[in-house]
Amino acid sequence: MSPSSSRLIHSSNRWIRWHLSLLDMEMHQLRYFAAIMDEGTFTAAARRLHVSQSGISTQVAKLESELGQQLLDRSGRQIRLTPAGKAVLPLAKNALATLEAIKHTAAEFADAVRGRVRLGMIMGCSIPAFLDTIADLGRTHPGIEVSLHEGYSDDLQAQVLAGSLDLALIGYAGSVAPGLEAGIVIDEPITAAVPAGHPLDRPDLRLGDLRGEKILCLSPGTGIRAAYEDSCHRIGLGPRVDIDASSPVTLLRLAERGAGIAVLSTSSTQGTGLQTVPLTDAATHARLGLITRRGQHYPAAQLLRTRLLAALQAG
Repeated sequence: MSPSSSRLIHSSNRWIRWHLSLLDMEMHQLRYFAAIMDEGTFTAAARRLHVSQSGISTQVAKLESELGQQLLDRSGRQIRLTPAGKAVLPLAKNALATLEAIKHTAAEFADAVRGRVRLGMIMGCSIPAFLDTIADLGRTHPGIEVSLHEGYSDDLQAQVLAGSLDLALIGYAGSVAPGLEAGIVIDEPITAAVPAGHPLDRPDLRLGDLRGEKILCLSPGTGIRAAYEDSCHRIGLGPRVDIDASSPVTLLRLAERGAGIAVLSTSSTQGTGLQTVPLTDAATHARLGLITRRGQHYPAAQLLRTRLLAALQAG
């Protein structure tokens, strides 16, 4: 091997090591270094980047220490690049440009997410934030197709576990099935909804006070029904339901007409002419949650899940 070839290989290896070193550098150190040379002084660079001058000086010194090379000649009135600095500066700017390109590409990818999402929802779901989010997704991400599947919560959990649904909005009590993860939207106690002036129109009630009354509740497989039954079992009562329905609105309309006492969650009784009375010994809460299979990373489903959680939790 000729001396010139040896020097060339040695030089190439050195540049490769420099490239690899740059990958280990914190990007803000490179940004500070480039800004100093663009602006001409530490002060001007600090002003542009909205950081302290001492902070820039410390980080650039740390960069030099990690590279094992002095990049800036600070001996004169004007900051100059050392030979090593002249070699590193274009690499630093290329690295920063690459980072910006990565961010831009990722942003474009987020806008271009596409695919089919199979979304389950509880029977009779009419939550405005839920429906608004699905409608808005069609406008912002036309490449995502959403198919809706209505069902009872127990069935929806089984379908998500089996992979026939990507995610689902369910009502439940306690915990979701193993293998699922839930983003909790609502966690609240069950209450009794009674007409004004009814004998049970009191500041609060106990579950035993409902004896002798017709009980209206949601169908089996719903979170509110599970919370009611579990709360009764905890205090030794046999839970009884005389009329069940899949829609809280149906139960509330029946209660308004004197058909019985509606046992529902606090939020589902709002906006009616009924009185909402706390059940003080109902220990199990009703929950509304958005479930997915644990470890799922399907982009379109993840995007919809993120948007639904943000909208439902804000509401």
